[in-house]
Amino acid sequence: MKNKFLIVAMAAVMAAAGPLLAHHGTAAYNTKDPVTVSGTVSDFQFLNPHSIVSFDVKGEKGDIEKWQGELTSPNRLVRFGWNKNSLKAGDKVTITGSRAMSGANSVWITKVISNGEELKLGAGD
Repeated sequence: MKNKFLIVAMAAVMAAAGPLLAHHGTAAYNTKDPVTVSGTVSDFQFLNPHSIVSFDVKGEKGDIEKWQGELTSPNRLVRFGWNKNSLKAGDKVTITGSRAMSGANSVWITKVISNGEELKLGAGD
């Protein structure tokens, strides 16, 4: 009976570990060809597990494209001076990062310039 419990417990841990490791990968993003887009912040969600920036970009034909950028956790961002008000609706932003492999208007953010000022994302900035 003890061995059966151990096997079930190990299987449960292994099943849970797979998604956790996959969650932190960048496989969904094209990390070899960064993009830079400029627009206007429509929303900033300073929440776990990843902060989200929603912004509007003017397309080539003048139409508005809805974009979303993903950042690291608020815990990490706070260490570099961020807070829930670091980005506000209406702020002008230039965002650089890895675009979604699917072609969606989604980016894993590696650089943020807001209203002409770079917001730090890591110790190497």
